[in-house]
Amino acid sequence: MDFSHSPRVAQLRLQLRHFVDELLLPANVQWQRYASAGIYPLDVIEPLKRQAQSLGLWNLFLPELRGDEPGTRLSNIEYAPLAEIMGRLPWAAEVFNCSAPDSGNIELLHRFATPEQAEAWLAPLLAGEMRSCFAMSEPDVASSDPTNLETRIVRDGGFYVVNGRKWFVTGAAHPNCRLAIVMGRSGDEANSAAHGRHSLLLVPMDTPGLSIERNVPVMQHQAIEGHCELLLRNVRVPLANRLGDEGAAFALAQARLGPGRVHHCMRTIGQCELALELMSARALERRAFGRTLGDFANVQDWIAHSRVEIDQARLLVLHAAWLMDTQGNAAARVDVAAIKMVAARLQTRVIDRAMQVFGAMGLTPDTPLAQLWSWGRAMRFLDGPDEVHLRTVARAELARAKAAMGSTSAYLQHWMPPRKEDRID
Repeated sequence: MDFSHSPRVAQLRLQLRHFVDELLLPANVQWQRYASAGIYPLDVIEPLKRQAQSLGLWNLFLPELRGDEPGTRLSNIEYAPLAEIMGRLPWAAEVFNCSAPDSGNIELLHRFATPEQAEAWLAPLLAGEMRSCFAMSEPDVASSDPTNLETRIVRDGGFYVVNGRKWFVTGAAHPNCRLAIVMGRSGDEANSAAHGRHSLLLVPMDTPGLSIERNVPVMQHQAIEGHCELLLRNVRVPLANRLGDEGAAFALAQARLGPGRVHHCMRTIGQCELALELMSARALERRAFGRTLGDFANVQDWIAHSRVEIDQARLLVLHAAWLMDTQGNAAARVDVAAIKMVAARLQTRVIDRAMQVFGAMGLTPDTPLAQLWSWGRAMRFLDGPDEVHLRTVARAELARAKAAMGSTSAYLQHWMPPRKEDRID
């Protein structure tokens, strides 16, 4: 496997980094001004989106495009270094039409939508004309085991009727959010396996009975695009709004989550790189007890550990991306679980060190560190808690051991100390 950048990707990295540094960073103050007033900064975002699309920096995450679909076709491993650059500024991905949850929803619709569904929803998502959300988690059950989900989908003539409550629905408060992909229990549960009882529905956000109850703050930070609680009360959508087969939601959701988790991890690496750069510069500038902080051994250790840990995590992410590209998303399931856990823990660890070097300033909005740290902590739940991913890795390792049962016995037999009669005196 070769993780070096192709000439095309090297050029895209330069182009994207220039775009971020020259256009997005100067716009960040205006973006924050809108956001702090509770107004989504469309006036900032939309002109930048048009510029990005005109330069071909568009839909970079999607490995497959059909016909005249807009975008820059890149493999997962080609997209990884570009996602790192986007991760350095939390709102940057939307400018390039690469932000969650749209990226995952686009992948889902790209693979499973009917032609009519694709025309209504996929085409405007690919064009950046609308946003979407994915409604799976629920407040009253442990959603890390989605078989617990209680939202009900009942067939009534030519319609499905949906009743339930969802929360942490990212993007639902975005002013351009037009579609919720809703997961709920459906069909004949008595004769269905636990993972065959759920379906996905395409629910327009303006459907009667669907309401946004609140935008839930995460670590006291309220995202302007929303991590919302939705109430669905007798929501009626046509049968044609079902995505995929009835009872197939788990298989479809897994197809969506794999790439999305990798994208999160790629952006996390970029945020950790930014934190390390800030920490190192601060260590050279800040003085205490007659020396710069960079002269103290413990600060040098923090910098060195961060450098090594970021590089280790990047290699794991690239390996997972390579597996997805060469053997398919399903083959990378365990690797994706591993990097999701590693990346989230890495982010809080590296950024915590950077905050310590900055001192009290690291706790304030004067640097991006506090916001990035809180997002890293939230990532240990988003797209599945650490414990679920650890369980996936452990089960795969135990299955491998079971298949090779007895293969290690020789190491035990020949490792034990010699009996007294076999010793050489």
